[in-house]
Amino acid sequence: MKLFLSAIFFFSICSLHAQRVESIHFHLYTDSLKKGTHNYINVDGKMSDGSWKPLTAKEIDFKTDYGKFEGNDLVLPDNPNVVKVTVTASLKSDKDKTRQATIWIKQKPDPPLQPEDSNRRKRYR
Repeated sequence: MKLFLSAIFFFSICSLHAQRVESIHFHLYTDSLKKGTHNYINVDGKMSDGSWKPLTAKEIDFKTDYGKFEGNDLVLPDNPNVVKVTVTASLKSDKDKTRQATIWIKQKPDPPLQPEDSNRRKRYR
């Protein structure tokens, strides 16, 4: 009987400390997506104790109106025929916790890298 009561006490204490996801939020690393590459879509969960936890495709269902998801990565083709995508993230354990974001696709190419200034290189030797 003592063992049974001890087990109940242990599990009740553990359940008091168990955290649950209160809400989910997009925290994107960039303001636009790149063509022809994997774009990591960062979704964090705000926990019941106020802390934040990064969530992965293990906890989140991702959907998009263009491209495809591989885990947390939204993969876009080299020449997309849209200028923006809508991404929906839903918590697998509670589908009521869903967020949607519209993310633009970068249209201009990256500028070429500038050659290193030879005078600056000499100063630091």
